[in-house]
Amino acid sequence: MQAPKNQNIRWFMLSLVFLATTINYLDRQVMGLLKPVLEKEFSWDEKDYSYIVMAFTATYAVGYLAMGRFIDRVGTKIGYAVSLIVWSLASIGHGFVKSTVGFLVARSTLGISEAGNFPAAIKSVAEWFPKKERALATGIFNSGATVGAILAPLLVPFILGHYGWRQTFVWIGALGLLWIILWWRFYTIPEKTKRLSPEELRYIKSDQDGKTEEQSKVPLSEILKYKVTWSFAIGKIMTDPIWYFFMFWLPAYFADVFKMDLTKPSIPLIIIYSGTTIGSIGGGYLSSMLIKKGWDIKKARSLTMLLFALMVVPVMFSKYVDNMWLITIIIAFATAAHQGWGANLMTTVGDKLPNNYVSSVIGFGGMLGSVAGIIFPLFIGIVLDAFKKSGNINGGYNIIFFIAGISYIAAWGIIRLINRNKK
Repeated sequence: MQAPKNQNIRWFMLSLVFLATTINYLDRQVMGLLKPVLEKEFSWDEKDYSYIVMAFTATYAVGYLAMGRFIDRVGTKIGYAVSLIVWSLASIGHGFVKSTVGFLVARSTLGISEAGNFPAAIKSVAEWFPKKERALATGIFNSGATVGAILAPLLVPFILGHYGWRQTFVWIGALGLLWIILWWRFYTIPEKTKRLSPEELRYIKSDQDGKTEEQSKVPLSEILKYKVTWSFAIGKIMTDPIWYFFMFWLPAYFADVFKMDLTKPSIPLIIIYSGTTIGSIGGGYLSSMLIKKGWDIKKARSLTMLLFALMVVPVMFSKYVDNMWLITIIIAFATAAHQGWGANLMTTVGDKLPNNYVSSVIGFGGMLGSVAGIIFPLFIGIVLDAFKKSGNINGGYNIIFFIAGISYIAAWGIIRLINRNKK
């Protein structure tokens, strides 16, 4: 079935999800950009900072499962709103803390509430898009993470330079409260949207089974029966920690190794995070295009994920590169590949499961990915502290880049083994 012309309500709904994801990553990126300032303010070493990152990822893990199940129970509209209100207030709260313990509390609250973004976003895509468009839709909203990461290096130095680090948290955290007005005013499911034409509704439902799903609590034991639950979880476990490194340590990497001044707009970071937009949308577009050309959905997703896994591999050879602009390009390819990988990985859940299972499965897999992300920052902190004391901190970063280079291709291979047979 062809998409109806001039029927774009589904894309408007997607724009709201895109904005929420942008705010989500803008809020969490502030901490990494302020790391050098906060280290001096609170006398942190690398281990101290890693503990704060671990507090975020630990509560993010708990929040992923809890928020995913909460959203499946109460619906996308209420669940997304609750998540965003709490994380916006938590982000603002960073600006009022006066101790390391205060940062741990603020960061933990941010983690548990921000975890609701992706379960709600993927559920929204499953509600509003046919399967053949879901990877593209996921890639588009997922590119909001990129936009947030691009805006952060532009906004944070400006606010920091004029008003200080406390106001930086407050100003950026307040953006989410503005989004709530738009969300509550406009978002509904397709069946309840008066502006939606019958033609667009039929197109949205064109490759679904046609069953009306009641909002209900899905038993955890039920979602664990599906191979897609475990393949999604493996993908998150093996690649989420790498993304946390790219998000929370890249500003410090360029400051430590190339003496970049983080109080000024950071061109390498802007280039890197700009590239992730291409990866996110391109990854979604590629698999969606293959499906529209008649490819089997499973094969289209798998091939696309393999291509992006291979794009990360060159980062493992960073030890042989001492030019800042060349390493910027290599890392840009790796971060773009992560977003393309993630857009397709998340879409596999909606490909195979009913809509009222989606947030719970996304939450379960995201929780396990975040658990892995709890351990990895501690490892990073230990490695970087050891190499910093030896006067060769670049050597520590090279170890992390090497692990990043092999993680995606290994994850792809394991996912292939899990999904070798049809469910």
